[in-house]
Amino acid sequence: MCLEGNMRLKDKVALITGAARGIGREIALIFAQEGAHIVIWDVNPEAAAQTQKDIETLGVNTMSAKVDVTNFKQVDEEINKILDKFQKLDILVNNAGITKDGLLLRMSEADWDAVINVNLKGTFNCSKAVSKVMLKQKSGKIVNIASIIGIIGNAGQANYAASKAGIIALTKTTAKELASRGICVNAVAPGFIQTEMTAKLPHEIQEKMLAQIPLGRFGKPEDVARLCLFLGSGESDYITGQTVVIDGGMVMA
Repeated sequence: MCLEGNMRLKDKVALITGAARGIGREIALIFAQEGAHIVIWDVNPEAAAQTQKDIETLGVNTMSAKVDVTNFKQVDEEINKILDKFQKLDILVNNAGITKDGLLLRMSEADWDAVINVNLKGTFNCSKAVSKVMLKQKSGKIVNIASIIGIIGNAGQANYAASKAGIIALTKTTAKELASRGICVNAVAPGFIQTEMTAKLPHEIQEKMLAQIPLGRFGKPEDVARLCLFLGSGESDYITGQTVVIDGGMVMA
């Protein structure tokens, strides 16, 4: 059961995309520990069901669905199902994302389109559908998961870098459009975080990345989740349109 006390998200309803594993799962768990009711969207229904089961032990209401965030019609329909169950939606975390790396000259059009569609168009689709709800409520928090790669670029990741840079620009524009109704929109730009996705990188690449991090360690999913918790809570009510880098000091402006 959830611990009683000053839970920062008590009775809030939070939708996290790509929440079955990795950073998304950790965000869902930490939000639930803080009292939020959780909606899990993922393309992996088995993993989503397990995450839902784990969250339910914390004493909050949950629901999960297999959702393709590139399909606006499906996204919109699933938002209506959330409203049928909870009658509101307070927080959206756009976490769903993929990589299909390759040098620019060798990158296929299909790999470019796939990454842009999931990462950038998916964030657009979910933000558009949820904004209608939040505008009526005159409240809400949207947290977009970007990346430091969207700020500094990275060889072999033209599609990923473009998608994450697009998310940062989308965050600023959406924040300006929704601010008058009390809706805050911010982005989180993680550096090297230990997930299944980054575990696939060759050892020599990981060592090279570690050498660039002043804190001397890779980030953990819970590091990102705690930042998302702050941006999703009332503690960040005067913060909007910002991109918060969380990378152990790897990139300093």
